[in-house]
Amino acid sequence: MAANAIFCKFDQKLKMKTRIPAVAGKFYPGTKSELIAQIEQILQKEKPAIQTQLAKKNIFGGIVPHAGYMYSGYQAVHFFEIIRQSETPFETFVIINPNHSGFGAEIALDDNDYWETPLGKAEVDSDLGYQLGFPRSADAHKYEHSGEVMLPLLQYFIPTPFAILPITLTNQNVTNSRIIANRIKEAADTLKRRICVIASSDFTHFETAGKGRMLDEFVVKEILGLNTAGVEQEVKTKNISVCGFGPIMALMEYAKQCTKEPQVTLLKRGHSGEVIPSHEVVDYISMLFYSG
Repeated sequence: MAANAIFCKFDQKLKMKTRIPAVAGKFYPGTKSELIAQIEQILQKEKPAIQTQLAKKNIFGGIVPHAGYMYSGYQAVHFFEIIRQSETPFETFVIINPNHSGFGAEIALDDNDYWETPLGKAEVDSDLGYQLGFPRSADAHKYEHSGEVMLPLLQYFIPTPFAILPITLTNQNVTNSRIIANRIKEAADTLKRRICVIASSDFTHFETAGKGRMLDEFVVKEILGLNTAGVEQEVKTKNISVCGFGPIMALMEYAKQCTKEPQVTLLKRGHSGEVIPSHEVVDYISMLFYSG
C-alpha cells in the first residue's frame, strides 16, 4: 500500500503542467539577475513618489499596465510597492487581462498548474478557478503577454507565498465584466480566500502625447466615478484604444461588491515617449481600488 501511495503521488507530479514564459527576454529580461536589476533600477527612481500610505487601506485591486518594463514599469511599480507594504497577506492574485490573440473562449482560465518566469514558478489557484466555472484554454494564455508580465513583478515584490489565477477576456463588455466580478466575489467568499484583483490594461495607443492624455481623461473620469457603463460608452463611442477596458470594468464591479463606497486613486501616469521620444506614444496608468 505504501509503495502504491508513493507511486500515485509521483504520477500526480508527472501530470502537473507548467506554462513556459512567452515574452521573457522581450517584455522583460530573460535572466533572473537582469530582471531583478531592471526592476530595482525602476523602483529606485520611482520610490520617492509612491503613495505608500495607501498600503494601510483595505485593498481590493488595481489597474496595472502591461507593456515592456522599460516603458510601463515606471507606472506598474507604484501598485506593486503599495501591495508589498500592505498588511493584508493576499493568498491569490486574480489577473484579468485582455486576450490579444483571440484564441480560446471569450472568458478563459488556463489549464496549466504552474506559470514559470526567470524568478521561479507560481502555482495556479485551481480551486478558485474551479469555483468560477469558466472554460480552460491553454491556447488563450500560451502567447498572451498581458497576464504574464504581472507575474515577475509579483514574484519580486510579494514576500509571502501566493498563487495566481489568470483570466483572459476577449469579448469586452459590461455584461461579461459583471459576470467575472460576481463569480470572483462568490468564489472568494466560498473559499474564504484573500484575493487581490489586477486589471491589466494599457491606455490610449499610438496618438500624440497630448491627444492621448485627452482621450484617456474621458475614461479616467468614469473610472474615478465608478461608472462601469460609462467606461464602455466612452471607449466605444469615442473609439479610445484602452485595450483592457473589460478587465478594468470587472475590477470596478468587484470593488463595488466588496464595499458600498470603494475609493480609487490614480497612482502614476505616463507614456512611452518619455522613454523613447516619438510622435506616437502609448499611455500607461496605474490606479488603486480600496476602502478605509
